[in-house]
Amino acid sequence: MRKEVKTTNAPEAIGPYSQAIETDEFVFLAGQIGINPSSGELVEGIENQTKQVMENIKAVLRSLNLDFSNVVKTTIFLANMGDFSKVNEIYSSYFIPPYPARSTVAVRELPKGALVEIEVIAKK
Repeated sequence: MRKEVKTTNAPEAIGPYSQAIETDEFVFLAGQIGINPSSGELVEGIENQTKQVMENIKAVLRSLNLDFSNVVKTTIFLANMGDFSKVNEIYSSYFIPPYPARSTVAVRELPKGALVEIEVIAKK
C-alpha cells in the first residue's frame, strides 16, 4: 500500500512530488526547506530556516500521529558546510537519544535559494 500524505500545516510541494508517502511500515517525507506554510515564503538565515524545516517536518509527522521519536533516518543537505554546527544545535533539540541515523551532504544549491533541506524516514 502506498498513500499520499498531505497537510496544510506544512508547505505545499513546489514540484511534482508529495509531502510524504505512507507505506505499511514507513513514512518517507520529502525534503523540507524553510518555507513558512502561512506566507509561502522562505524565512531568512540558517537558524530560522533550520527551525522552520524542523517545524515543517513536525507538522507532517503530526498529521500521521507520529513525532520525532518515530524518525529512523534523516538526510541533511547544506548549501554551506560551514553551517554544520548551527544546524546540528537546532536539529538535536528536536530529538532524544538514540538519535536517528543521518547523512549530511554539502550541495551546490537548493530550491528557492534555501540554505538547508532535510528529509526523513519514519517508522510507524
